[in-house]
Amino acid sequence: MTDTRTPNVDDAEIAKFSELAHKWWDKESEFKPLHQINPLRLGYIQEFSPLSGHQVIDVGCGGGILSEALSEQGATVTGIDLAEKSLKVAKLHLLESGNQVEYRCIAAEDMATQHPAQFDVVTCMELLEHVPSPDSVVQACAQLAKPGGWVFFSTISRNPKAYLQAILGAEYLLGLLPRGTHEYARFLKPSELSRMARHAGLEVVDVRGMGYNLLDQTYHLSNQTDVNYMMACRKANP
Repeated sequence: MTDTRTPNVDDAEIAKFSELAHKWWDKESEFKPLHQINPLRLGYIQEFSPLSGHQVIDVGCGGGILSEALSEQGATVTGIDLAEKSLKVAKLHLLESGNQVEYRCIAAEDMATQHPAQFDVVTCMELLEHVPSPDSVVQACAQLAKPGGWVFFSTISRNPKAYLQAILGAEYLLGLLPRGTHEYARFLKPSELSRMARHAGLEVVDVRGMGYNLLDQTYHLSNQTDVNYMMACRKANP
């Protein structure tokens, strides 16, 4: 059953990812970069929080690339997204992988209202730059986390270097992503995301960049946060 949507949805973004849904698990498709950075995302999360035996929610899970990796580490994982075609692919892939993930078509805000303070770990990766009101999603992620729980974000900073690399480079020159994947105005500077997190009652513990090596075409963690970056936050205990 599909849950009621909130206004914090961009139908064009949903349609964009729905058209590519069948390619989510093709590691040589437009989703190749997500497969390449997934070990970095997983390792970053594990730096701060154990996963085995913990309740984890993956907000904006898409086809389930990160959700399944979290499940493989022993977490009880819920993945939520509003792109129904992507969720269908995610569910079908479970039949192949044997992993266990509960997928739901529901907005983060609705999930937070229904299940507040339920999760030890909340992940929200590569989503904030695709929604009209990222602060609303940040607030929902904070609401979903248990007191003392961890919330992880990843997104793209907004500056000329990010425009050159994430849009002109990745989409137009190198063809790593389909053209039109990102909209520059929706990128968030680390300072802006930090402010949203603090306003939602989260403590920003760490900010780390992700760099790309053109020579060997690999991604790596970096102290440079001016393009792609991840943020680890912790929800305060009452």
